[in-house]
Amino acid sequence: MENFTIRDLRERTGELVRGAEAGQLSLVSKRGNPLFVAVPFSESLLTGGVKTALALQLVRDGTISQGVAAELAGMSRSDFLDLMARHRIPAADYPVDELREELTGLGLD
Repeated sequence: MENFTIRDLRERTGELVRGAEAGQLSLVSKRGNPLFVAVPFSESLLTGGVKTALALQLVRDGTISQGVAAELAGMSRSDFLDLMARHRIPAADYPVDELREELTGLGLD
């Protein structure tokens, strides 16, 4: 999540727009206090509302856990996992190298 101050908005508007186009959330603050979150316009925003779109984006970014995201979206964890699957967000993000290392350690390589 990108952070912007009110002052930054004058000089970095293009950066804020490019981030939104790329699906990134942005936090705007004033005098060090969070003021608002810019949520990109997306299919999940249209179908599920702001809470669901925010929860999906935050879990995609790794900012919050799936359980917290499910609570934010007002869903059970199971329903939220189904929603993640529909939006092609992986439920586990396991680097290939770590997986190979663990499989080798278990003798399953």
